[in-house]
Amino acid sequence: MKYDLEKILPHNRPMILIDDVLEINLDEKFLISEVFINKDKIFFDKQLNGISYLAGIEFMAQTIGCYSFFKANLQTPRVGFLLGTRSYKNNIEKFECGQTYKVVAKEVFGDGELVSFECFIYNSDGVECAKATVNAYLPENAENYLKNGF
Repeated sequence: MKYDLEKILPHNRPMILIDDVLEINLDEKFLISEVFINKDKIFFDKQLNGISYLAGIEFMAQTIGCYSFFKANLQTPRVGFLLGTRSYKNNIEKFECGQTYKVVAKEVFGDGELVSFECFIYNSDGVECAKATVNAYLPENAENYLKNGF
């Protein structure tokens, strides 16, 4: 099943960096997304022939956004704020052009508005390319924060 990510994430293309949702398991509190690296991606760097490994944090954040959408059983995307990333570790110099990566976000703590996720990115061979703990704030009234300034 191909998901319409513009209806799930509070972004418009080309800022939607992930390509699809592969698996959702709300009982075990995780979601797996997929990213295919190509020259049409907004952060594609011709000199690297890929995308900087730092974009992995946004791949993780958008995967978390998808998880939050399904967990809340929403009809429209909910705005969330990335509070921080601890221990972002990567084993790659770049996300390679022509390669597909799986991004896993597993909720490890959540109180409704503050959430923490363990996130991993794997290449098509199943090798871990990056990992991090990502903390986010998902307020019920996020639109007010955006209107009035955070």
